[in-house]
Amino acid sequence: MDDGRVKKGVNFVNLVDVGDPAVIAAEYERQGADELVFLDITATNQKRETMKAVVERVSRQVFMPLTVGGGITSVAQMQELLKAGADKISLNTAAVVNPKLITQGAEKFGRQCIVVAIDVKMDPTTKQYQVFTAGGKHNTGLDALKWAEQAVALGAGELLVTSMDKDGTKSGFDTDLYRKLNERIDVPIIASGGAGSLADFTTVFTAGKVDAALAASVFHYGELSIPAVKQTLHTAGVNVR
Repeated sequence: MDDGRVKKGVNFVNLVDVGDPAVIAAEYERQGADELVFLDITATNQKRETMKAVVERVSRQVFMPLTVGGGITSVAQMQELLKAGADKISLNTAAVVNPKLITQGAEKFGRQCIVVAIDVKMDPTTKQYQVFTAGGKHNTGLDALKWAEQAVALGAGELLVTSMDKDGTKSGFDTDLYRKLNERIDVPIIASGGAGSLADFTTVFTAGKVDAALAASVFHYGELSIPAVKQTLHTAGVNVR
């Protein structure tokens, strides 16, 4: 999301307008999506109000869970968005800057409500997965695997892990990243970044051992349908609604 519109890019840059969030959300509900994730990528106080209005509008039309994030820096802001119709709150930059916010949110609303989003890029020299914040613009230098462990220890009930290297490339999910995460943590992991084919979804569930897979481009542009993805997963023996 950017200024009330749905946007999509590649590797977190070159964003293209995709459309109206309420219209897109209604179509995904029709197709049988399990959950929608709204991330305000250029959040400011003004746009936080924009996002609140979007959540209110979408939640009146669709009945699947909504996860909302971007620019949330306080428990009060979490509460506003939850009252507007969000079911879960996603924290990314704010969680790195103020890790106690994870615990505060979990204590107030329950850890099932707090999703920590981690934008990850591999350092080509060290081969270490590093955490980026500020919409992928700032390299924190944090080890992504260690930060994931810390976030869960602080109260995160779920992790939304996006591979920046894979984002928008349609070259498949980073299954190695998710496999390594699974060895360390015991909360649900949502894989994000790289979906390009039906086979990519099967691979990330079977080899990556994730609990959910997020995709944007392939659905926004009608390259894949949600029913086709679900049927493929069911055929492969993956538990799917």
